[in-house]
Amino acid sequence: MRLTETELFRGITEDEVGRMMLCFGARSERYTAGETVRAYHRNAGDVGILKSGALSIERMELDGGRTLLESLMPGGIFGEVLAFSSIARDNILVTAHAPSEVVFIDYSHIIRRCEKACDHHSLLVRNVLRLVADKTVRMSERIEVLSCRTIREKLLCCFGFLAARAGKRAFTLPFSFTELADYVCADRSAMMRELSHMRAAGLVRTEGRNIELL
Repeated sequence: MRLTETELFRGITEDEVGRMMLCFGARSERYTAGETVRAYHRNAGDVGILKSGALSIERMELDGGRTLLESLMPGGIFGEVLAFSSIARDNILVTAHAPSEVVFIDYSHIIRRCEKACDHHSLLVRNVLRLVADKTVRMSERIEVLSCRTIREKLLCCFGFLAARAGKRAFTLPFSFTELADYVCADRSAMMRELSHMRAAGLVRTEGRNIELL
């Protein structure tokens, strides 16, 4: 996808993005499925833009397990300064789940105004602030999901957020059921059994990753 189609460059033309990429010294890197893109237990001051492929942001637990924080599709933005600066000392991994291409920009270039003080640079800074706010909302939603006591409550809470985001009761899961189990911090088998009970109770209808709240 084109960089102008991402939220970071909303309202900025293709030509302006091209000039900024040169000014910022942006670089493009490719990753194979399963490869670690970034490990945020080390200092990293860049912002990544997923051009193609699929990434996940995960936290490594002390026992070797992983907790899914976010799944990214093309156009997704990630970076320590954007989403989890407050937990930067934890072992946060960005992992490729498919062959992926990522464009990296040093965060310092984004927030430091150049001598030309271009209007599109100001717009870029506003876009970054909006992304930080959006990330904060997503993390708040995650906290609310995890605060629920039962698997059913967690699923209904999560589905409610996804339905609200889609603007309708029917929506498509943005990740696999395995990742959904990680997201709600539940055993996958137990979660799938509960989902079956929810279908039987007339709470939801599912077809693959397509879900409808009834």
